[in-house]
Amino acid sequence: MSRIAYVNGRYIRHAEAAIHIEDRGYQFADGVYEVCGVRAGKLMDERLHLDRLERSLAELRIAEPMSRAALQFVMREVVRRNLLHDGLVYLQVTRGVAPRDHPFPVEPVPPAIVVTAKRLNVARIAASIEKGVSVVTMPDIRWARRDIKSVSLLPNILAKQAAREAGAYEAWLVDSDGFVTEGSSTNAWIVDREGCLVTRPAGADILNGVTRLVLLKAARAEGVEVVERAFTPEEAIEAREAFISASSAILIPVTRIDGKPVGSAAPGSLSLRLREAYLKHCELS
Repeated sequence: MSRIAYVNGRYIRHAEAAIHIEDRGYQFADGVYEVCGVRAGKLMDERLHLDRLERSLAELRIAEPMSRAALQFVMREVVRRNLLHDGLVYLQVTRGVAPRDHPFPVEPVPPAIVVTAKRLNVARIAASIEKGVSVVTMPDIRWARRDIKSVSLLPNILAKQAAREAGAYEAWLVDSDGFVTEGSSTNAWIVDREGCLVTRPAGADILNGVTRLVLLKAARAEGVEVVERAFTPEEAIEAREAFISASSAILIPVTRIDGKPVGSAAPGSLSLRLREAYLKHCELS
């Protein structure tokens, strides 16, 4: 079956989908995106993803492309037309098409929207959870508004590629004060020596991940002590456990940082417990 995409009002075969060459997302990365997980054919934490989408659009002064109800319909239709059981829905909104010029278009133009879907490699994710993954650290060179889910991801791409070339699954980015901000496409967590769950607080220096929010809720419901504060790579290496979170895989244990083992160099019990707790607290719709 051919994959189906939604592009500016039309459902079209993925292989034939296209945008205008003067779309500002293509020329300036002038747009935002969201990635929503799909489990058993249902959207995961859709409400939180759309809340964040609306916030990102407002921060960049991009108009909403359609009502929330209409967008929810489109997302479900893309899931249905792709016969998606477990996977991801990707949606991207840009400022629209206008003659190339750095300032916003003088005459308002309609925002452009694309919605696509893809299946996840469930077996590969399960293997990563079972064995854990390694991360490497590197300087965080991104812009100062990481709380906006912008399509401008070149520093993230460079970090992810460097991690892969080093044989690691992910890169943890480190700020100028020596503290971990987040991963190139994930949030970063540790379980300290006292058993406390630690992750950097939400702010302009990290993306407030939807999975992060639900994991915090799940941890507190499970009676886990939670502290939102910055931590260093050295503290992470000395921690009991570490893990990463994202919509694509929910939670994956980190067993090595810069080649050094974390804890017993095996997925930690609290990490695995929190992954199960997440599944109890996420919203399926």
